[in-house]
Amino acid sequence: MSTRSKFDSKLVSLKEKLLKMEKLAETAVRNSLSALINQDLEKANQVIEDDNTINALEHEIHDMALLLIARESPVAKDLRTLNVALKVSSEVERMADMAVNIAKATLHIGNEKHFKEILDIPKMMDHALEMVTMSVKAYVDEDVMLAQKCAERDDVVDNMFGNLVHELISKVPENPSATNQIIQLAFVCRFIERIADHSTNIAENVIYLVTGKHFDLNE
Repeated sequence: MSTRSKFDSKLVSLKEKLLKMEKLAETAVRNSLSALINQDLEKANQVIEDDNTINALEHEIHDMALLLIARESPVAKDLRTLNVALKVSSEVERMADMAVNIAKATLHIGNEKHFKEILDIPKMMDHALEMVTMSVKAYVDEDVMLAQKCAERDDVVDNMFGNLVHELISKVPENPSATNQIIQLAFVCRFIERIADHSTNIAENVIYLVTGKHFDLNE
């Protein structure tokens, strides 16, 4: 096998490891929301425990990418590929951290009866997860147009975040005993908004990977 073929094979292996990490992070996010809605404290604790696996994968990806940079001295697109892999893995790890934060919010609420049915938060999460799917596909396919479409959806999540938090806080005066729960749910909205932001960051890195230019898609 030629030197180039060996290098390409290692890049494929790196991307596969990154996609495995993303799947685990996405599962963690979905499980954290399920735990919140169903007040499944056991599942919430499992999300927190499983985060160690995701963190370990991020370390493996970073070590692998840095080793390739040190040994192969890549330039141009190859260097960008490794640089972007490092950045994307960090964004994915932060998404998983948001899942942990949602799980912790669930534990803070505990078995306290929900003061109202949780309906709008899952809708917000659906939009955020659509962005995750789009950004990861854009990364895999190196699709600039899809990356831009992903970023455009961030405004929808931002608007939902603002409306939901405003609505939640407005419920405190009439539900003073549920103040802690309302605050935790507001935090959950913030964590979901951050998941969308991390997807936008991945989209920005896709554009950099393909074009070599930096763009701020959050403007």
